[in-house]
Amino acid sequence: MKPHTDSDGAAVLRCLDTGIPRTANRGASRPSSSARTPREASAAASTASTAGVRRRMQAQRTRDTRPELELRRFLHALGMRYRVDRAPLPGMRRRADLVFGPARVAVYVDGCFWHGCAHHGNRPARNSEYWEAKLDGNRRRDADTDAKLTAAGWLSLRVWEHEPVEDAAARIAASVRRRLPQRRVRHSDEVGLK
Repeated sequence: MKPHTDSDGAAVLRCLDTGIPRTANRGASRPSSSARTPREASAAASTASTAGVRRRMQAQRTRDTRPELELRRFLHALGMRYRVDRAPLPGMRRRADLVFGPARVAVYVDGCFWHGCAHHGNRPARNSEYWEAKLDGNRRRDADTDAKLTAAGWLSLRVWEHEPVEDAAARIAASVRRRLPQRRVRHSDEVGLK
């Protein structure tokens, strides 16, 4: 695709082979991690202690992290099918890493630092007031998300990034299979007729 400017001055992408206009984020409700660009205008208002910290924070992926990809690979090998990076409930802005719709199971792969793992999570010494509020807010939001999903009849599963992927995949698969609606057996199947 090549960019060009339309009559209103807005950038439009056109497919090279057909010339059909396409929007830059067609069908996406938010940009992928790799599509993010630094926001220079907000650098002055940044709470990061240094420019290097700011760059590292902006480079954090929101999806397709290594632990998430490993978990997806194991679940797929177990025959599990799921949606990636979806809001489990309509109108819910918080997105689950994996969603098993028919079973009503939402899976979150939580990073030890960002979600406050008791074993591996640590608190930065620099800019400690900001980080204290940020990380506590993340934990409160996680608890609120779990409560909202439970109230709506969903099961929210949290997997720590340090958890053995085989164990996490087995736990998720068992939960999904338990919650799937049981198939009704037709009378003709019971008596061997087709």
